[in-house]
Amino acid sequence: MRLSMSHPSSLSPTLLPTSVSEVCWADPARQGLFNHWMAGIAAAHGLLPETLRIASADASFRRYLRVDTTQGHSRIVMDAPPEQENSEPFVRIAALLKDAGLHAPEVLDWHAAHGFMLLSDLGDATMMSVIDAERPQANHGLYMQAVDTLIQWQLASRPGVLPPYDEALLQRELKLFPDWYLGQHKGVQLGGKQGEVVDKAFALIVQRNLAAPQVYVHRDFMPRNLMVPVASLADTGARNHPLGVLDFQDAVYGPITYDVASLMRDAFLTWDEDFVLDITIRYWEKARQVGLMDFEDWHSDFGAFYRAVEWMGLQRHLKVAGIFARLTLRDGKPKYLADAPRFIHYIRKACDRYRELGPLLKVIDEIEGTTPQVGFAYGRM
Repeated sequence: MRLSMSHPSSLSPTLLPTSVSEVCWADPARQGLFNHWMAGIAAAHGLLPETLRIASADASFRRYLRVDTTQGHSRIVMDAPPEQENSEPFVRIAALLKDAGLHAPEVLDWHAAHGFMLLSDLGDATMMSVIDAERPQANHGLYMQAVDTLIQWQLASRPGVLPPYDEALLQRELKLFPDWYLGQHKGVQLGGKQGEVVDKAFALIVQRNLAAPQVYVHRDFMPRNLMVPVASLADTGARNHPLGVLDFQDAVYGPITYDVASLMRDAFLTWDEDFVLDITIRYWEKARQVGLMDFEDWHSDFGAFYRAVEWMGLQRHLKVAGIFARLTLRDGKPKYLADAPRFIHYIRKACDRYRELGPLLKVIDEIEGTTPQVGFAYGRM
């Protein structure tokens, strides 16, 4: 996307094997501006403009192109029309990631007025592309690399640098669910008792999540946005090759639970609870060793931390269900809504775990026509 889940109109890049001839421009004037910019920087960066090709598709108005260099390498070109996309956060947060010692695209040239950017190329192998979905433990090394990357990012956190993930933003994101998933997709306008139930549940979800410690939040930290270096492809468990980080332009300062919930409750991939718990526990163990779990009883009680992760994951899943409905119904991208059942499953499972969310589960079951869940893996809390 950009899935930024953060940015309701964006989703992480889907890498495409495309040819040079497939770079199309809907606006001839913009194509002219691009050609002028490319001609102006080609010599300085050793670019071969005739090799330009699509690198990835995006759910936002942003797209990425790839171009070869005279040195035998390649670079990435971001095409982000400034009237639709503000690229300043990308440049600023790329610098934050670099300062944190993380592997992120380097901004080599930026034409702010026209929205063109030249970036270093992290390759085309996402973590998602090398995951073995049938054998969870085969991916253990990759996920531990992701955990190490996440903790390094969180340790660099400072207040006042990134926008706050505050009550207004959390509520605005949650509103996407009744507005787009229920209202536009399901044709259900909440009112009366159902509306009261949803409003009360949303207020509780926001309250619980705002109570968590605050750190830098990527907001779409998942395998589609993590890049595997070519050097480690022969051994996806290799720990000495850092993962590259993409899709970070909507980063904020917010709950420490968000990115680990995003990593283990993926928008496009579902793991069994055992694997989710395994990796989340290992994240918790590493995080408490470096002081990130010094909050209430989290340092000594994994269960307390995990409950907070579930509440955070619930907020994200409600938001993403709304985003996917909007991408399909407003933006004409049906492939996203096809993943909605995954999110409804996440939502129902989380609501089923906590008594306070029972009324919300009932409303969702009524609308979805699903059978109330019976029996609990861990008991209700």
